[in-house]
Amino acid sequence: VNELLQTTLDGLLDGSAYALVGLGLALSFGTLRRLNLAYGAGAMLAAYVGAWLHHKHHMPVAVVAVAVVATAVRSGLYVERLCFADAAGASRAAPDTGAAGAGALPVAGHDGREVVALASTFAVWMQLEQLAVNLLPRHLNPFPTLAASGQWSNWDVAGLVVRPDRVALAALAVALTLALVAWLRGTRGGLAWRATADRRVAAHLVGIPVASVQRLGFAAACALSGVAAFAVLTIDGQVTPMFGMWVLVKGLVAVMLGGLASIGGVLVGGWVLGLVEAHAQNLFGALGREFATWALLLVVLIRRGGLTQRLGRVA
Repeated sequence: VNELLQTTLDGLLDGSAYALVGLGLALSFGTLRRLNLAYGAGAMLAAYVGAWLHHKHHMPVAVVAVAVVATAVRSGLYVERLCFADAAGASRAAPDTGAAGAGALPVAGHDGREVVALASTFAVWMQLEQLAVNLLPRHLNPFPTLAASGQWSNWDVAGLVVRPDRVALAALAVALTLALVAWLRGTRGGLAWRATADRRVAAHLVGIPVASVQRLGFAAACALSGVAAFAVLTIDGQVTPMFGMWVLVKGLVAVMLGGLASIGGVLVGGWVLGLVEAHAQNLFGALGREFATWALLLVVLIRRGGLTQRLGRVA
């Protein structure tokens, strides 16, 4: 029984990390109705800048945290300017049928701009990853970890081993998710953001600066990726060139499970992914864990008609 409870607890804590990683991905999709494949690479570059400041210049943790978030935002704005600059203009030219309609910026669009934007984010992904690797060529790079300070000794709760730093990360994921949901539903700024995402032509006609709101939303999403990268890596204490792919895959699966444009759903999707992975690893080992991730994504895509149709329905 204890083994089952420990595995379940570990899965929920891992799932919270996945939700935190996917939160910015869901927000960026809600802002532009586009999938940003360079999302993980931007987080990786930000993490490498933080590791570089920590390892080469011995900067304090607070400075590293600010640098990681700032670099993630800068990278995200670069992606938005290069790949999605025409999103506002395209949305004003497209029929306004609402978030549920297929007329507003469909994925299988009439002029192929959506495909070009997606391919562009892949190209920028390669750029950002190469820039990060050039900054720190070693495969394994140290990252400042709070656990090394000795303030995060494990808790023993009814025979279960609980790491307080992972609990803190889970609390951060829940707090950020609830705060975003409350802001979107209960403030004028959140109303403007939802109007821009769902009814862009109408938002433009009533005077909402669509392009500016989209740019700010994209920057906020990338800032969340920086927060997630810093929070996850302070637990791991190291960063490798695989971190960008990890962020993209785990975040994308969590978002697909919870709903591409659903902020609150990402939390549930992350928990589901974490639980499935934890129990799969307990039964089948590390390979079973990775297999479960891809199998879960495949099942979701099949049940929802595939990625393209799913994106078309949401957009």
